[in-house]
This record gives sequence, structure tokens and C-alpha cells, in this order.
Amino acid sequence: MATRRGNTAVRQGRKVLNLSGYVTFYFTVLANKLSSGASRLYLKRYDIGIIEWRVMAMLAVEPRISPARICQIIGLDKGAVSREMRKLEAKGYLTVEEDPESTRRRTLELTPLGYQIHDEIIRTALERERRLLRGLSTEEVDTLLNLLVRTTANIPFVNEYDPPTESSAAPARRKKA
Repeated sequence: MATRRGNTAVRQGRKVLNLSGYVTFYFTVLANKLSSGASRLYLKRYDIGIIEWRVMAMLAVEPRISPARICQIIGLDKGAVSREMRKLEAKGYLTVEEDPESTRRRTLELTPLGYQIHDEIIRTALERERRLLRGLSTEEVDTLLNLLVRTTANIPFVNEYDPPTESSAAPARRKKA
């Protein structure tokens, strides 16, 4: 397991994050700034929000998948996917069908119009990625992707962490029934 120094500093006798050495800070900044920038651009240019785009992109990658599968792959909550499905369906970009094997399961598929807008947006998305990676060599991009895949695989392990209460000042937590 890798260990390193530099992700904390001491300010006024208290341990605080050293943002320049805190990896999670960079993940957060990248995700937030890329999402907000893409959202502004896609809404202005295509009248598609970032969550709508994520749903569309998943449907192009894996046609006729369920909303639950979209949630599983890209980490969106069911409510967000459901809202965006309805918007995309109202715009004529996707169809929702009941699965013949299970009436409780629905499958989603892009319509020809949905694929048309997808094909326009993907050109923009790929140019944004090209600009993000500007200055990195092919080998560096391969290394970055490898590291991102490996750290993404750690997310379930990260999310299962529930630290013990360390002080009496910690707020009481209610157990869910």
C-alpha cells in the first residue's frame, strides 16, 4: 500500500488539509469544473444538460439498458436518471419500453434524433478532452488512465469506511432502521 507525506499541514496547532498534496481535492476540482463547464456549453449549444448527456452517452455505449444499469455504471442516483429520462423522452431523444421478461424493468434506447444530437455533442466532448490532456504524451495519458481505473476500483472500499467516534464533541448519529 502506498503511503506518502504532504496531504496535511498544521495551522494554528491543528491538522488541516494541504490541498496541493491532497489527491481527492484534485478529483473534486476536476469533476466539478469539467461538469459545470460542459453543462453550460451543452445547455447553450444543444439544450442538453450534463446529466442528460451522461444518460445519452451511456445509451450510445450500451443500447437498450435499464435505468438501474446507468446508475450502477456512472454513479448517478435513480431520481436523477428518472428525471433526465423523462426530459429526453419529451424531447424525442429516447424511447422507454417495458422489458418483455420483466414488467418491472424498463429499457431505454436513443431514437434516431437522439443519436443525431449524441453525434453532435460527442465531437464537442472529445475536443474538450483533447484540450484537457494537452501537453501530455500518449504514454502519460495511458498512465493516467491506468491510475484512474485503479483508483476508481477502490471506490467501494473507500465508501465503506466509517470511522470510529473519536471525541465526545462528535454529533450523535442515528441508526437507520
